[in-house]
Amino acid sequence: MPRIVAVVVTFNRLGLLQKLVDRLGEIDGLGEVLVVDNASSDGTGEWLDVRGHTGEIPLRSRTLTTNRGGAGGFHDGLAWAIDREADLVWLMDDDGLPDPDCLERLLEEADNLDFWGPLVVDEADPSRLVFPIRLPGGTRVVHAVEDVRKAAKDDRIDGIVIPFNGVLVTKELVDRIGLPREEFFIWGDDHEYRLRAEEAGARVATVVTATVRHPSVGNLGTPMMFGRTTYNDSPSDLKHYCMARNNLVNLRDYRGPLHAAAFVVKTAWFYTFTRPSLARLRLSLRAMRAGIAGDYEGHRRYLS
Repeated sequence: MPRIVAVVVTFNRLGLLQKLVDRLGEIDGLGEVLVVDNASSDGTGEWLDVRGHTGEIPLRSRTLTTNRGGAGGFHDGLAWAIDREADLVWLMDDDGLPDPDCLERLLEEADNLDFWGPLVVDEADPSRLVFPIRLPGGTRVVHAVEDVRKAAKDDRIDGIVIPFNGVLVTKELVDRIGLPREEFFIWGDDHEYRLRAEEAGARVATVVTATVRHPSVGNLGTPMMFGRTTYNDSPSDLKHYCMARNNLVNLRDYRGPLHAAAFVVKTAWFYTFTRPSLARLRLSLRAMRAGIAGDYEGHRRYLS
C-alpha cells in the first residue's frame, strides 16, 4: 500500500473541522492527517494543540502566523506531506465530508491516474452536484449526479477534476510540477494547479463512484449577454478581487492574450450593463492591473 497522507486546510470553521477530522479517523488506509490552520480566531488552534490522533490515525497540525488563504495553506500542507514521505496526498478543505468509502473508491484508480478526485455533492441533496461539471468534448454542463454517472466510462470522467475537494495527487506529479501558487491567496489556485498538471501530461479524472459531501454554494454564475454566458459575481470584495486578478492571470498564462482580453471585456460588460456598478468595475480593473504587474499583495486591504 502507498503511504497516504490527508492534508486539510482550515480557517475559522471549527465545527466543520471537528466533524471532518472525526470522519477521517474512520477511514482505512490513511497513514496520517495533517491540518494547516490559517491563523483561525475561533479556538481551532487550541483544539488542534490537544488532539494527537483521530481514531488510530496520527493527527498533526500547524497554525500559521497569518491567514495565507487556501492557496498558501495547500502550498504549505502539500510540501509538509511530501516531507513526511507521502506517496499519495489527499487534499481537502474543512467544509467537505468524504463518504466512508471515498478513499477506497479513489484508490481503485491508483495505477491509472496522477491527479484525481470524487464527485462533490450537495450535503442537503446528494443527487445534485455542488460544482457543475462541463463534460469533455462539448459544451454540456451537468448538475445532476445521475447525468454524470451516465456519461462516465469505466466509472470515470477523464480530463475533469474538482480540486481541492478530496483529490489525490501523487508524489511523482508534485515532484514534476511543484506546489500550488501560494500568492493567489484564494480563487483560481486550484484551477491553476489542475491546468499545470494537464500541461505536464498528468492523467486527470473524476471517479464517479467516490463522493464528498459539501454545503451548497448556491447558483454559480449570473447570466449575462442575453443568457449566452455567466459571470461569477461574489458579494465579497476579497473574493471578487482575487477572482478577477487570478482568473486573468490563468487565462493569460494557459489560454493566451486573446482569452485574457475577452475576460476583461466580459467583466466590463457585466458591471456596465448586467449589474451596473462603477465601484465594482473599478475594483475589477485594479485587481486585473495587479495581476498583469505580478502584484499579489493588493487583496490584503480587503481582509477583515
